[in-house]
Amino acid sequence: MRGRLVRHPGRAARSAVRYFCTVDKKNALRAGALAAGTTLMMLLMSSPALALTRDDGDDPGKGLSVGETLGLYVFAPLVIFAVIAGLVMVLDRSKTRVTRPKARA
Repeated sequence: MRGRLVRHPGRAARSAVRYFCTVDKKNALRAGALAAGTTLMMLLMSSPALALTRDDGDDPGKGLSVGETLGLYVFAPLVIFAVIAGLVMVLDRSKTRVTRPKARA
């Protein structure tokens, strides 16, 4: 019996050719190509050269400093998140979970 392929009832015989991760590679390549194409189109459509021309009625203000930028875009969202998370934990009215003693083995 050594070297012979044993067939089980109800199962197809094993083939000599083995395919390893071909479907996953195809899907990964397809997703990568789609992401790269989308990114490329977004970069081409929103060219920074269009920002050089001023529009009618455009009235830009003064720029933000580094501290103002960090405070507005980093620290303020973190504080808002912490306040919301704290309110959710404090105002949670669900039943407290009771831990059961472990069964003796």
